[in-house]
Amino acid sequence: MSNRRMARECALQCLYYADSAKKLNGEGVAPYAADFRRELGENFPFCQDLVTGTTHNLPQIDKLVSKYAKNWTIDRMSVVDRSILRMATYEMLFSPEKTPVPAIIDEAIELAKKYSTDNSGKFINGLLDQLKKERK
Repeated sequence: MSNRRMARECALQCLYYADSAKKLNGEGVAPYAADFRRELGENFPFCQDLVTGTTHNLPQIDKLVSKYAKNWTIDRMSVVDRSILRMATYEMLFSPEKTPVPAIIDEAIELAKKYSTDNSGKFINGLLDQLKKERK
């Protein structure tokens, strides 16, 4: 597993736990991210950026995800899918990393295949594919 993928998996876990505990804000999610400092080593800042960047941009992210989620509301999505979509949206539109969009989408699909339902990969791919136009 690549170090970036591991950082994304750790960020997903942080966002999932914070969302489940209704602590999805910068301060509420920080303790979750700190748990991965040793495990991620030099990739910890990337994980931390995904977590804090997603939470700090959450209103804009949720607005964009809602715009493209036909017949779905944010609250109706599973916590895992919602967390993956939020994190990928942050990385595509707000992250200073400038990771290529196809790589971000591929990583989001792989996370969905690993941690969510059989149909989640297709759902996430479709939504993020529409959202990539926002990056321009």
